[in-house]
Amino acid sequence: MKRSLLILLVICSSFIGAIVGSILTLRYYDAGPVYNSIEERQNLRLTNFSNDSVSRIQPPINFEAAARQVTPAVVHISTIYGGGRFSINALDSYLNPHAQSSGSGVIISDDGYIVTNHHVIEDANSIEVVLNNNQRFFAKLVGQDPSTDLALLKIKARNLPFVKYGDSDRIITGEWVLAIGNPFDLNSTVTAGIVSAKARNIRILSDKNNLQVESFIQTDAAVNPGNSGGALVNLKGELIGINSAIATATGGYSGYSFAIPVSLVKKIMDDLLEYGQVQRGLLGVQITDVTADLADDRNLSVMQGVFISHVNKGSAAERSGLEMGDVITAIDNHPVNGTSELQEWVARKRPGQTIRVRFLRNGESGEVESTLRNFQGTDEVKRNQSRTK
Repeated sequence: MKRSLLILLVICSSFIGAIVGSILTLRYYDAGPVYNSIEERQNLRLTNFSNDSVSRIQPPINFEAAARQVTPAVVHISTIYGGGRFSINALDSYLNPHAQSSGSGVIISDDGYIVTNHHVIEDANSIEVVLNNNQRFFAKLVGQDPSTDLALLKIKARNLPFVKYGDSDRIITGEWVLAIGNPFDLNSTVTAGIVSAKARNIRILSDKNNLQVESFIQTDAAVNPGNSGGALVNLKGELIGINSAIATATGGYSGYSFAIPVSLVKKIMDDLLEYGQVQRGLLGVQITDVTADLADDRNLSVMQGVFISHVNKGSAAERSGLEMGDVITAIDNHPVNGTSELQEWVARKRPGQTIRVRFLRNGESGEVESTLRNFQGTDEVKRNQSRTK
């Protein structure tokens, strides 16, 4: 009798377990329509989306118009040095045995202002600019900034072709772009590719005050030594970046190139034009990217953002109320997912200018206004006293 009751109890328990398991399974899985293949499921979910209709409305890709428009405004830069010059920069100027090097530049005004890379003209005794039509000029160095690898030159000329500024904030991954420059002294070379990523930090720049800004546009347009300082443009022929570096193990192009976004270039050029040196507004914090490990360790409620590990005394951050342990998520309503984006947005401002900083603290969102300060801790801008106009 006891054995029969035990068997009955086991059967009942199994039956109840099966029912409960079935209920939980039905609740766990989406109780949607039955389908017999993954493709069928995809088609069901994409009922209102048609690749055919999208492809029909896309205009044909045309590189010719942008290349024809921009090429006359991209110049060949040759520099001469007092002695031999060597560099470890993977996209540094092309060197030859006569202590000369060459790179590229972009005319950005009709009266002769040219943007190039700092590393193209660094320590040069003389700088020669050769236009697309083979006209030659000696250039004056207006100013340079190692922290962004940019420099501004001036030649005595009028009515020059120039490249119109675009908007690097609006470019998207997958967008077609053209790189135009002078690789290996091959003048006016045009290559095409797509935007592979934005806000890349490849740790190639250095600055004595540790203020380097790397927020590169990554592309797969072929770029080689000599392309430094050349133009990255969209298909409208608008400047969206200045080519600066490549990722390579050999010194030649290996698939990826990196350009300084024009939204940062514009600010640096205006600083050099007006003051002869860059006016850097600083928040005054030590920061690191939020990662999954950091989020677990610090019990953060987000997986992206910029973690404040230290706030400098008397800094703009301290004065506005930011604290160690805060996670910055946006600057001026622009989301920042990592340190590169934050550094770029802050670097666009001068001392004395105000930014809005959105942050998380103990899971609660907050926002403050922070008036940026310079490296000396004041909100003043400083002019290069040695600069002559």
